[in-house]
Amino acid sequence: MLKMNRGVVIISILIVAQLSVWAQNNTNSPYSRFGYGELANRSFAAGRAMGGIGYGLRSSKQINPMNPASYTSMDSLTFLFDFGAQAQMSWYDDGTNKQRYTNGNVEYMAMQFPLHKRIAMSVGLLPYSFVGYEFGGYKDEGDQPYSETFVGTGGLNELYAGLSIDIWKKRLSVGANIGYLFGNIDHEQNAVFYSADAEADNSYRKQRIEVRDMKMDFGIQYTHPLSRTNRLVFGAVYSPAKKLHTKSYDIFHLGSSSSAGTTTTDTISNQRFDLPSSFGLGASFVKDNKLTIGADVMYEAWEKAYFFDKKSNFDNRFRVAAGVEYIPNQTSRKYLQNIKYRAGAHYGNSYVNVNMKEGGVSKKYGYDEYGVSVGFGLPIKMGMQLHDNRSYINLSIEYVKVSPAIRTMIDEQYLRFAINYTFNELWFLKQKVD
Repeated sequence: MLKMNRGVVIISILIVAQLSVWAQNNTNSPYSRFGYGELANRSFAAGRAMGGIGYGLRSSKQINPMNPASYTSMDSLTFLFDFGAQAQMSWYDDGTNKQRYTNGNVEYMAMQFPLHKRIAMSVGLLPYSFVGYEFGGYKDEGDQPYSETFVGTGGLNELYAGLSIDIWKKRLSVGANIGYLFGNIDHEQNAVFYSADAEADNSYRKQRIEVRDMKMDFGIQYTHPLSRTNRLVFGAVYSPAKKLHTKSYDIFHLGSSSSAGTTTTDTISNQRFDLPSSFGLGASFVKDNKLTIGADVMYEAWEKAYFFDKKSNFDNRFRVAAGVEYIPNQTSRKYLQNIKYRAGAHYGNSYVNVNMKEGGVSKKYGYDEYGVSVGFGLPIKMGMQLHDNRSYINLSIEYVKVSPAIRTMIDEQYLRFAINYTFNELWFLKQKVD
């Protein structure tokens, strides 16, 4: 008789309990005011500490939604669950003022299980983007001093289901994710006048974008054995461009301090918002239970994407990353010898542009992003032999530097701490009969 592992029930409870806090803010960057906000890192556990790689990673002990072809790397009796959270400290400097923030939240959750010895499935909930900013100041234009504030909240999330098929002797796998993209992005602008004239009009404007649509990701992985324990893995992914089903709302209130004022609301459902086509290539060298070295390259064609019916808001995005994982001795009884030690680095450019003046000339500028990371995979001992256990608590620390194109833009620095629990147990257990 077959009995489902009780961990499945515990995981289901965790998912329900955490969905209520999913939408909390995870950024304070002023750059999240533009486009869909700050794009999320979609790598899990090992990949996160290795520079955010994933296209060429293939492991039976980790979920990797960056390449859906990776799901068939698991054996036919394994159940995987991955649950992650992140906290960060951030520093912002515009050359005159400096600010520091601390925030964080539940980041993702996913599970993976076999359907057949050559077919595996994964489902999960991931962030796509974050919006969270608040800035403003006091202005004095003649006889009309006023304060102006800008506030943004929200972001997009993706609920995905993916399927992978091993089509050639554990050498060649293909896969696809079907994702449901949803979320709201709100931008508010408030102007309050401090004038002796009681009829000076204050103004409040709120723009909301609601996204509810499907998206697709396709992946392929080829494994080339070099020896009994060594192999090369090559991966590629493609996400087609997508015209999103959206609604946008524009609420405008105008009124003086001595009157209720007037409010107008416009609902616009025919404005065009796009996601770009995306391409990714990755490769890794694996020495079983000892060493993994990998690298990724990603390109997104944002220049062709519409946003509020305009096509010239974005720049094409490029990202390159590399990382390594090392296990001293997985058969040792010493705990430190079983820890997975990881490190990585990445570089990328922004997809958003900011209108700024440099030398009296108004132009759109972006920024570059540099990052380094380290991490540890801490095995959880549940049995008599440490190396028999496959569940891990993964920790990573990442330093990120956002370097703008001109000095008058905001310089950002981040120190990010991520923790996740990778639950790796048997999908079904045979009940013993005495």
